[in-house]
Amino acid sequence: MIKDQIRNIIINEVVKSPVVEKIKEGQLSYMKLMSYYKCAIMEIETKFRVLDEQFSLRYDDNPIETIKSRLKSPESIMKKVQKKGLKMTTDDIEKNITDIAGIRVICSFKEDIYKLAKCLLQQDDITLIEKKDYIKNPKESGYRSLHLIVEVPIFLEDEKRAMKVEVQFRTIAMDFWASLEHKMRYKKDVDEDLLTVLSEKLTECAELSASLDDKMESIKNLTKAK
Repeated sequence: MIKDQIRNIIINEVVKSPVVEKIKEGQLSYMKLMSYYKCAIMEIETKFRVLDEQFSLRYDDNPIETIKSRLKSPESIMKKVQKKGLKMTTDDIEKNITDIAGIRVICSFKEDIYKLAKCLLQQDDITLIEKKDYIKNPKESGYRSLHLIVEVPIFLEDEKRAMKVEVQFRTIAMDFWASLEHKMRYKKDVDEDLLTVLSEKLTECAELSASLDDKMESIKNLTKAK
């Protein structure tokens, strides 16, 4: 009985300690920040849904096949914080890590990618922070995608906040290749020689995938001409 009382007193004192309070505050602050990123994802996703609906009505064409969204995991954020040498604070995380909130827009054709990106960036509440075109300038691995870092306002109960979101545009072929490439490249227990062979074959597949995109787009243009 006395042992239990002593244990409870110790637990209560630990819970009240400044260190624990600091941890609780940090957790709450982090959860708030993540909820803001979730809101930003919803804002951007809604914009694309509206654009897709508009194109459907005006041109009888749906440029978007699928939309995927993700919030970076705490483990991935931690790795980036350590890699960049940042402080473990929500302020440092928000200012210096730009891809915590991510949206991937999968299109049928390359033409649709640039059309949608242009429409998004023309909206007066969207600010372009960074653009990387890996379609016109593929990575050495063969990876192709259009990456935008944009800032979008979210409207909260008592404030407006500008939040950063990474938007990736890919065709179906680009997304298929990137998904398989990720699975193959990060397999465990693969020796260096096999990894070299895999890299070469994946690069070849990327070229075939790009060729397929070009051919499908040319077929689309032929049907439009008629």
